[in-house]
Amino acid sequence: MEYFELLLASLEYQFWLELVLAFLCFFFIIWYVKHKNDVVIWWPVVGAIPSLLRNAHRVHDWTVEVSNTIGTTIVERGTIFARLNLLYTCDPNIVEYMVKTNFANYPKGPEYIDMFEVLGHGIFTVDFEPWHAQRRLANVTFASKDFRSYIGKVSKEVVQDSLLPFLEHVAKQSTTTVDLEDVFLRFAFDSIFTVVFGKNPNYLAIDLPNNVLAKAIDDATEAVFYRHILPRPWWKLCNWLMVGKERKLAEAIRVINEHLGKYVSAKRKDLIEGVGGGEGGGNNIDLLEIYMTSHELQKNDLLPKDDEFLKDTGLNFIFAGRDSTGTSLAWFFWLIATNPSVESKILEELKLLFSKNMKENHHSTNTSTRERRPWVFNSEDLKGLVYLHAALCESLRLYPPLPLNRKGVHKEDVLPDGTVVKPGMKVLISMYAMGRMEWLWGKDCLEYKPERWIGEDGKLSHEPKSKFYTFNAGPRNCVGKEMAFTQLKLVAANVIFNFHVEMVEGHIVCPKPSAVLHMKNGLMVRVKEREIIL
Repeated sequence: MEYFELLLASLEYQFWLELVLAFLCFFFIIWYVKHKNDVVIWWPVVGAIPSLLRNAHRVHDWTVEVSNTIGTTIVERGTIFARLNLLYTCDPNIVEYMVKTNFANYPKGPEYIDMFEVLGHGIFTVDFEPWHAQRRLANVTFASKDFRSYIGKVSKEVVQDSLLPFLEHVAKQSTTTVDLEDVFLRFAFDSIFTVVFGKNPNYLAIDLPNNVLAKAIDDATEAVFYRHILPRPWWKLCNWLMVGKERKLAEAIRVINEHLGKYVSAKRKDLIEGVGGGEGGGNNIDLLEIYMTSHELQKNDLLPKDDEFLKDTGLNFIFAGRDSTGTSLAWFFWLIATNPSVESKILEELKLLFSKNMKENHHSTNTSTRERRPWVFNSEDLKGLVYLHAALCESLRLYPPLPLNRKGVHKEDVLPDGTVVKPGMKVLISMYAMGRMEWLWGKDCLEYKPERWIGEDGKLSHEPKSKFYTFNAGPRNCVGKEMAFTQLKLVAANVIFNFHVEMVEGHIVCPKPSAVLHMKNGLMVRVKEREIIL
C-alpha cells in the first residue's frame, strides 16, 4: 500500500512539474512572438543577454539600431545570473560630461584592467595618480620636437621603402588581388614598432612573412572583445577552464611577454654598452630609449623602474598605433573606392601640391609622373591640405578604430539628462553609433561627405569637432593623435597619387565583431599604377 501511495505522489509531482514547464514554455513563446521584431527583447529572467548574443556578429550596427529605437542613453540592470549594472550611451553631451567636465568620477575602473590584462599596467589601463604620472611622461615625450621628427622620418621611410614598392610589385601583376587591410596593418606594425623599439621588423616585405607577435596581438584583441560582450562570470569561468577565446588569449599573452621582454632586455644592454640613438644614430631616438633615460621616470616614485613597466608601455603604444592606424586606412580606402568623386577631389589637391613642389625645386611639370615614380610626399607637405584632412575625419566619424569605450563610476552622480549613476556601474560608450545619429549629423549622416568638415571660407570647420570623440577628449585625449594623422596623411596621399585602388567585384565589406574595428572579410582589391599628366 505504501508503495502505491509513493507512486501516486511521484506521478502527481511529475504532473505538476510538467504543467509548470509547459506553462513557462508557453509564456516564453508568447513573449517571443510578441517581441520578436523588437531590436532588443527584454526577457523576464535573463534580460537583454539573448539579444546581445544573437547580434554579437553585428554588434556595432546593432548599437545604432538600439540607439535609434530605444534611446541614446539606456540603463540595463542585468539578470539574476550576472550582476550587470550597465549604462549605454552614444550622446556626445553625456560623453563630454564624463571625459571632460567630471573626468575624475569616470575612471577606467579595476574591471578594465582585468579585462585588458594583456596590456598590464600601462597608460591605457591605469587610473588616478599612476595614470597622471604616466601621462606626464608621455606628454613630455610626444611634445619633443626630436621625437616628432623621428616619427615623421620613420613613417616616410616605411612608406617609401616598403609600402610603395609592395604596391608597385602588386600593380605589375595585373591579375593579382591583395587584402589591403592586411597590407595597412603590416605597414602600421612596422611603423609603430620602429617608433617604440627602434627596430623595423619588416612585416611588410614583398613575400608578406608571418610574424608571431603580430598574430598574438590579433588573437588578444579578439578575445578582449568577447570579454566586453559576455557577462563577467562567464568569461571568468572560461578563463579558469582555459577554453575557447580565453585559452587563445593566455597563449597570446605568453608570446607577447616573451618577445617584448627580449626587446626590452636588448635595449637596456645596448644602453649599458653605449649603443643608442636608434637606427642610424643622431636624433633617431625611439620611445623606449627615451623612457629608459628619462629624468621624469627616475625621479617619480609613482613610475615603476623595472622592465615589466617598459614592456607594458611598449605594448600599450603598439596596440594603440598598429590596429587603429591600419584599420582606419582600410576603411578610408574602401570609402574612396566606393566614392570616386571624393578620390578625384583629393587627387586634384595633391596635383596642385605636386606642381608647387616641382616649381619650388625648379623642375619641369610638362611630363608625366611616370618618369619620376613613385613620387613621395613629406609629412610637412601635407599639413595644409584641407580636403584630405576632411576626408580622413569623415572616414573616422563613420568607422572609428575603437568603436566602443568603457568606463566605471567612482561616486554617485547625475548626468546632464537626469540619469542617476552609482558606484560599480559600467559605462559603455558607442563611438560607432555616435557617428551615425541623424539628430546629431543630419539626414545624410550615413553618407560619406567630407564637405561637412569644411566651412564656407574653405577652411576646416570647428563645429563637427564638438561631437567627434574618435580620439577621446579631455585629460585622457589620445596622446598620439598627431602621430596618427601624420601616418594617415602620408599613406593616403602617397598611395592615391601613385596608384588607383579598385575593389574586387562581389567582395563584401562589413565590420568584424572586435574591440578594434577590423573588416570581417578584409579589403580585397586590385592595384593599378596611376599616370598623372599635369
